[in-house]
Amino acid sequence: MKQWRPEEYSKLYRDSLLENVIPFWEKHSPDWTNGGYYTCLDRQGNVYDTDKFLWLQGRQAWMFSLLYQQVEPREDWLAMAKLGISFLSNYGRDHNGDFYFSLTKEGAPLVQPYNIFSDCFAAMAFGKYGLVSGEKVYTDQAVGIFQRILERQANPKGKYNKAFPGTRPLKNFALPMILSNLCLELESLLPSEMVEKTLDDCIREVMVNFLDPETLLMFENRTLENEFSDTFEGRLLNPGHAIEAMWFMMDIAKRRGDQQLADRAVEIMLKQLERGWDKEYGGVFYFLDSKGHPPQQLEWDQKLWWVHLETLVALAKGYEHTGNPECMAWFEKVHNYAWGKFYDPKNGEWFGYLNRKGEVLLDLKGGKWKGCFHVPRALFQVWKSLEKGLR
Repeated sequence: MKQWRPEEYSKLYRDSLLENVIPFWEKHSPDWTNGGYYTCLDRQGNVYDTDKFLWLQGRQAWMFSLLYQQVEPREDWLAMAKLGISFLSNYGRDHNGDFYFSLTKEGAPLVQPYNIFSDCFAAMAFGKYGLVSGEKVYTDQAVGIFQRILERQANPKGKYNKAFPGTRPLKNFALPMILSNLCLELESLLPSEMVEKTLDDCIREVMVNFLDPETLLMFENRTLENEFSDTFEGRLLNPGHAIEAMWFMMDIAKRRGDQQLADRAVEIMLKQLERGWDKEYGGVFYFLDSKGHPPQQLEWDQKLWWVHLETLVALAKGYEHTGNPECMAWFEKVHNYAWGKFYDPKNGEWFGYLNRKGEVLLDLKGGKWKGCFHVPRALFQVWKSLEKGLR
C-alpha cells in the first residue's frame, strides 16, 4: 500500500470533495419543485423514496452554506443552501416551534418532533446561511432555536420519551456532544457568557461525567449522578460517537488556546480507536458492550461510513494540534480501510453500511440517516487539517 505524505492526503480529500461528492448531491438531491432535498438515493443516485428527514435537510443546507463561506462564494451553492432553508422555514416546525423528524416531499408532517437533533441541525443551518447571505431573519432564528434547545436539554424528547419516569433515569451522551460543536458554530451570534457557560458544561459532561477515568472509555449513558449503570444501556460503547466528540473537544481547545485539553482529547480518542478496532476484519465496530457481553444492538458489528469518516477527522486534527505520529499512523490505517471499502469510484459518493467482513450490506448512497453531511464534512475537515498540520 502506497505511503502518502500529509500534503498528498490533503489534496486527495479536497479533490474528492469538490469533484466527486458535492457534484453527486448537486445532481441528484435537489427538489426544485417542492423545495428541500431528496436524501433516499440508490447507488446511482436515483430517488427511491421521497420522504424528507429534517435533520438531513438542515445538515445539507449547512454544508452548502459552509462551502460558499469557506471554499468559494458560488451562487449555485448559495441557491442549494437556500433550497433547504426555505423548506425548513415553511414546513419544519410544530406549534411549539420544535422541528418535526420527517415530512412528505410537499412538506406535510409525518413524524412528530421527538428528536431534538432536528432542531440542532436546523440551528446550524440557519446560523451559517444567515451569516453568508446576510439575512438577519435566519441568524435570529438560529439563536432562538439554540435557546430552545438549552431549555429542553434536561428532557430532550419531552412527551415522546418512552422510558417510564423514575425507575432507571439515565442521561445520554449525544446531546452534550452535539452542543459542544453547535455552540462553536453559532458563537458569533450568541452572548459571550452563554457561549462560555455552554462550552464549560459540555467539556465537563464529555471529558469527565461520561468518561471512565481508569479505562478512558466513553459511555453512551450514565446515571443522573454520573455513575456507571450495569445494564444494556449503561454498558453501551459507541466508538464513533466518542471519537467524533474528541475532535469537537480539539476545536474547543484550539479556540481557547488550551493545549492540555487538546492533548487529553487525542489520548482519549486513540483509546476509543484501540478498543473499537476489529482486529480480525479491520474497521471500527458500531457498538460494543464495555464488559464484553453480547450487545443489545443487532447491528453492533456493522461497519458504518460516518464512524470511519469521523475517525479520519479526529486523527487529522490530532496530528494538526499535537504532531503525534501515532495519529498519522492510525490515519493511514483507517484511510486505507475506508477508501478501500466505502468509496464508490464508479458512481461517486460512499457506501454507508458494510457487514463485519467489510462487504457492502446496503448499496444506497443516502437514506433516512445518511445524507449530504458526514462524507463532505469529513473530506473538508481532513483537507484543511492536514493542510494546516504540515510540519
